[in-house]
Amino acid sequence: MKKSFLFLIVMLLAVATSYYLYNSEILQGEEGVRVTITFPSDRYPETAAHIRDAISNGKSSVCTIDRVHAEEHRKLSLKGVATKSGFDRDEWPMAMCSEGGKGADIRYVSPSDNRGAGSWFSNQLEKYPNGTRVAVQVK
Repeated sequence: MKKSFLFLIVMLLAVATSYYLYNSEILQGEEGVRVTITFPSDRYPETAAHIRDAISNGKSSVCTIDRVHAEEHRKLSLKGVATKSGFDRDEWPMAMCSEGGKGADIRYVSPSDNRGAGSWFSNQLEKYPNGTRVAVQVK
């Protein structure tokens, strides 16, 4: 009887641990993610570093596509952030994400890196409709 009870407890702990490990992404706010994309840090190193740092500092790694409100998000995220000659203001989360806007992390990056990264994201996400949740990983 004691062995059966101990076996049952061990099995319950194993199941609970497996569930936790399997669903760790969900526990980190990635529920409902439909697509995962891997951003190429070798092609856009400044933007990649910004994304990594922003996520490490608590910004979302998930982008819920919201093209309709992108301009509004951009205005909110860049409000009070001065332009700087020779640089673009990179936003994470991006303006095209519902997670973007006020409170987005802003970093000055070279225009070629920022615009190339923006084009890369646009090409990767163009086939997905608004509302699609995309997990972004940096390679």
